[in-house]
Amino acid sequence: MLSRIDLRGRPLGTAELRRTLPRGAADVDSVVDTVRPVVEAVREHGATAALDYGEKFDGVRPGSVRVPADVIARAAEELDPDIRDALAEAIRRARIVHSAQKRTDTVTEVAPGGFVTERWVPVERVGLYVPGGKAVYPSSVIMNVVPAQVAGVGSLVVASPPQPDSGGWPHPTILAACSLLGVDEVWAVGGAQAVALLAYGGRDRDEAELEPVDIVTGPGNVYVTAAKRLCRSVVGIDSEAGPTEIAVLADNSADPVHVAYDLISQAEHDPNAASVLVTDSAEFADTVDQEIEARYEVTLNSDRVREALEGPQSAIILVDDIETGLRVVDAYAAEHLEIQTRNSAADAARVRNAGAIFVGAYSPVPLGDYAAGSNHVLPTSGTARHSSGLSVQTFLRGIHVVDYDQAALKEIAPTVVALADAELLPAHGEAVRARFEDLTATEEQQ
Repeated sequence: MLSRIDLRGRPLGTAELRRTLPRGAADVDSVVDTVRPVVEAVREHGATAALDYGEKFDGVRPGSVRVPADVIARAAEELDPDIRDALAEAIRRARIVHSAQKRTDTVTEVAPGGFVTERWVPVERVGLYVPGGKAVYPSSVIMNVVPAQVAGVGSLVVASPPQPDSGGWPHPTILAACSLLGVDEVWAVGGAQAVALLAYGGRDRDEAELEPVDIVTGPGNVYVTAAKRLCRSVVGIDSEAGPTEIAVLADNSADPVHVAYDLISQAEHDPNAASVLVTDSAEFADTVDQEIEARYEVTLNSDRVREALEGPQSAIILVDDIETGLRVVDAYAAEHLEIQTRNSAADAARVRNAGAIFVGAYSPVPLGDYAAGSNHVLPTSGTARHSSGLSVQTFLRGIHVVDYDQAALKEIAPTVVALADAELLPAHGEAVRARFEDLTATEEQQ
């Protein structure tokens, strides 16, 4: 079912590996011109334009952008108790992990009387996007809201598409998750128009102000990603997310049924999702492929799974040994990387490029999607080589506070003057010298 890429016996460098390995990619450039009028219309006309586009794309027009408090409360009251308990446990674990990430201010005495403090300050207002197309994602509410709250963000708004089957409001499970997290501002708007409205704000139908945000986070389709690109000069963004992906590095000690299910589970997200197996055993690869064929059709989203697994972004990659496999997965830089080898912990410790690493047979990617405590908003399309997933740090800004007394400045003044002169910016040096020398006579002589 999966295509094969045989790298055995081929001495490949990083550049060739990146060209050779399969990759799902969202062609953001191809839709930017389509999305641009949407963004411009929302910038000019605010909520009215956002609701117009929502009616066009989602087939429904809610009574207002902001979801009424009683609608959110009702969704929470009617939530299935088992789902409530599951969400509560996922929230609890996420808070444990993210609370440990929060940075503390540091004060450094560079010289006697000269101090530099690094303060960590949360952004003031955050827009958290939760998709609502092919599936319902209350887990994304948790993954976006929890780190923002732990960071100390004071104002949060969740935006999620209106649903025709939910009275024109976002899906009730999304609303219930917001309620459990204490988020009382939810906007019934999705797609590119949601990102634009978060960036520019506007007035709701009752003339209530919809305040713009400082940063927009959360996954979405290619149109959402294009809107983020167009708005990133106005607001911060977490990333330009591409299709989701999993890579599994496995030897023949792994259970082929486990690996097959893990590849299938990621494929059900999207027809463009990437599922990649890297192994040093052709026999194991054959068995995994057979297990996928035997099992994927019983899933609810079997058509989507087949399209994803048979697409060019998914493949089985054969390597000479696990050592080579580690080089391959580092070059691939997967959003999600599972290590299922005889020495899984040691092998995982050697990986440098991945959004998140899942170690051993009992740490599958679905655990991280929901309740490991880790965050599932992760870098895609190879960007794990240089970027991290969503975390508390996403919502914090480091500010250096410089506090030198007179003696400390006088001691370093010659260094500042010398460097300013070297850069042909003498006024910089004079700004320092003026604090210790009478420059008036010098200026009059000039």
